[in-house]
Amino acid sequence: MARENAPSPKPGRQFLARNRKALHDFEVLEKLEAGIQLVGTEVKVVRDGKAGLAGAFAHIDKRTNEAFLDNVTIPPYDFGNRFNHDARRTRKLLMHRREILKLRAFVEQKGHTLVPLSLYMVHGRVKVEIGVCKGKAAHDKRETLLRRESDRDAERAIARHYRG
Repeated sequence: MARENAPSPKPGRQFLARNRKALHDFEVLEKLEAGIQLVGTEVKVVRDGKAGLAGAFAHIDKRTNEAFLDNVTIPPYDFGNRFNHDARRTRKLLMHRREILKLRAFVEQKGHTLVPLSLYMVHGRVKVEIGVCKGKAAHDKRETLLRRESDRDAERAIARHYRG
């Protein structure tokens, strides 16, 4: 059985990085797929699965209505030269104008933020799944953990019943 907020595995997707902490700290209200503008050496590092999404977030520039991704860690390419990329540079998200305006409307509401949930490949292109998230309080986190634990216990009991 799939976890509640786990990304759904679709055919043709190869997951490269996941932000599991985001699913613990935030309640995901809506998910959206976006392309990400990378330089050549970044693509090679991401394909190797060395990218990290911990502490990453997205924002929308109000003047130009463009979406950007900050704090994604893509380490320099081992076999790169002096033109290697910066590990934590701001990367542009490739989205349609109406999608950006929709996200902007969500973010302007109090307490909502854009968090990257996963990086994956679709037909040779790197995509990022952006979640419109609302922060969880400490008691909500505990409630989620208790619910998940009780679901596991129920599944074990059912399995034992049918096994024996």
